[in-house]
Amino acid sequence: MTTDKGFIPSRHGAHRDQARAMLGIVGWLLPDAEPSEQRWQAMGEALMEGDAPMDELLEWMLTSGMQKTRPLFEQALKQGIQSMGQVPAPLKKFFSIVDQRPHWLDESKITLACQVHDRAGVTGVYIGRDVALIGGYQASAFNRTLLLTGALNKGPTRRFAETLRWALDTTGAGGLQRYGDGFKSTLRVRLIHAIVRRHVRQLPDWQMQDWGLPINQTDMAATLLGALIVPLVGAQVLGMPLTRPERDAVAHHARYTGWLMGVNEEWLPTNNREALVLLYQFLQSITNPDETSRQLAQPLGDEPLHRPYRHLAALRGRYERSKHLSISRAFLGRRGMRNLGLPENVLPWYPAIALPTSLLKHAGSRLLPGGKQRLARRGRAEQEAFLKLMTGEQGVSIGLGANHITRNAA
Repeated sequence: MTTDKGFIPSRHGAHRDQARAMLGIVGWLLPDAEPSEQRWQAMGEALMEGDAPMDELLEWMLTSGMQKTRPLFEQALKQGIQSMGQVPAPLKKFFSIVDQRPHWLDESKITLACQVHDRAGVTGVYIGRDVALIGGYQASAFNRTLLLTGALNKGPTRRFAETLRWALDTTGAGGLQRYGDGFKSTLRVRLIHAIVRRHVRQLPDWQMQDWGLPINQTDMAATLLGALIVPLVGAQVLGMPLTRPERDAVAHHARYTGWLMGVNEEWLPTNNREALVLLYQFLQSITNPDETSRQLAQPLGDEPLHRPYRHLAALRGRYERSKHLSISRAFLGRRGMRNLGLPENVLPWYPAIALPTSLLKHAGSRLLPGGKQRLARRGRAEQEAFLKLMTGEQGVSIGLGANHITRNAA
């Protein structure tokens, strides 16, 4: 279907008052965060905008044949276009963009941000899972993209493990260097986004007038901030103090990651405060819980019951489920839990226990020589161990397992 320029899907701000109520404390802390009419209009229109450079590259890849062009994409990604003989023009055009570091990129801030993410340890992972990911299921139009691509068949463990692997790749030391794991993972995800966008928009069940373009600019930017900003905001609430330069470095890291992901610069933060304002505004736009919210959130709520624990699996599963639900309850509130079909009567016991311990741990790391570095190493090990707990020895790969979507998109 076609739409007029300036068209805004009906879901934009459909539950704006409810979103404001759930984000009440954020609105209080950021009293001037409400978008102007012009900004709100642009945010709605961005629900109809994709990722032109990658969408254009994908069309060439499909026209020329994925069996031929996907290996060329991988070679350019892993070895650079200089490793190739005669580079196809569309491939050269795309990599000439992403290989050129933006003028505003500050490598020292990226390094600092990665250290901050590592210091957050498993707490940051918990917040990413129990607040950003599960809370994000209140954006039902995005849920429908997952359902229509069969992502539900992966199961909640696999879905979160893939998200976590990408996040750890981007926040690992050197991850966003040109040939780093995070750089490569992000561009693979960007390609998969384009494949899904092309495939889903052609499905008869996709309601463009209501939901907008699949994996659009607004949804991508909101998801990015949820994955890379919310975990550190939650870690601060749970006792991890951060200086202003550290918070701004985290926002800078998210800015560059989003730039690689294909998010337009107007939707990327330049500092921590702007990241929070953007997130607050995005959530007003995309929060519209429905039955798909419960369809995705409930299996993730029960996911801890099915992890491959080595000992006392049943007891450990119940404990872990209670812990994760308590974190969700603390941050999402009763209304959020109700929207997601999760138990509302769960007490937020784990955050209450974790707060004093976290305060002591992080205070000690700042007082002792080399304390921050040791905490970062331990935190990174905790994050990798959590991922291994979810997946066992099989691990996860990023962006290499969507062949069925690719075939359908062709």
